[in-house]
Amino acid sequence: MAISAAQVKELREKTGAGMMDCKKALTEADGDFQKAIEILRKKGASVAAKRAERSANEGIVKTFISDDNKTAYMVEVNCETDFVAKSDDFLAFADLVLNALIAHNPNNVDDLLAIEHEGKKLQDELTSLLGKIGEKIEISRFIVETSENGLVVDYVHHGSKLGVLVRADNVSESKEEFSAILKDVAMQVAAMKPLYVSKEDVPEDVKEKEMEIYKEIAKKEGKPEQVLEKIAVGRLNKFYQENCLLDQAYVKDNTKTIGALISEFNKKTSQEAKLVLFHRFHLSDETK
Repeated sequence: MAISAAQVKELREKTGAGMMDCKKALTEADGDFQKAIEILRKKGASVAAKRAERSANEGIVKTFISDDNKTAYMVEVNCETDFVAKSDDFLAFADLVLNALIAHNPNNVDDLLAIEHEGKKLQDELTSLLGKIGEKIEISRFIVETSENGLVVDYVHHGSKLGVLVRADNVSESKEEFSAILKDVAMQVAAMKPLYVSKEDVPEDVKEKEMEIYKEIAKKEGKPEQVLEKIAVGRLNKFYQENCLLDQAYVKDNTKTIGALISEFNKKTSQEAKLVLFHRFHLSDETK
């Protein structure tokens, strides 16, 4: 049967699929609107299957902070190309994902995809988007962080490919001032890529392995056996300075560490604010 332009337009408005895809679906469905929608969704599922092994290293990191700075959300949605990452359809889907995360607080990505938010089921929206765009698209990960007696702040680097959350507890005074400090700390995490908050967080097996490596290096450098331990300890401290946030030099003032920055605030406000954790989402991070 002949498919009218009005039918194609209606299906496009309903699904967001391309004009030619809508026309083909309606033709295959003999003008049956619901069947055409199913055909387009199946196309999306087919695209997903075909692209399953492809790398989706582009995309966007989005964050949201509650008005009281006690709860923070961060999610990473991926696609294959930067072109798609900047498209209106992809950005609208990423917004839907973040809003659903905030409203429903799911346990994992599978639960998030099963959510129906504002009349839209995320899995169906994803399938439709796959059919329309033709790239692998996925929700890679998300985190929800809450501090009952402190603050959580965010930082998203220009381009939205890198996002950071930083949480501090035991903050009762000068919250606005400390929030600004934490924003700087979040920028520090983005730039300096620490692995741990403090040296106490470094697992013992990592410390032992580092010491073993440093001793071996010192031995190959011809250092005497009796000083190998001392040299290794010195190099382990250097490891802490590079990889532990509190031991890193503050990028805005390298005469002090992040730990000293927090201590100065605590001394000034007579409290014991504590930097508890951070999360760093970067699109090119293969450890996610």
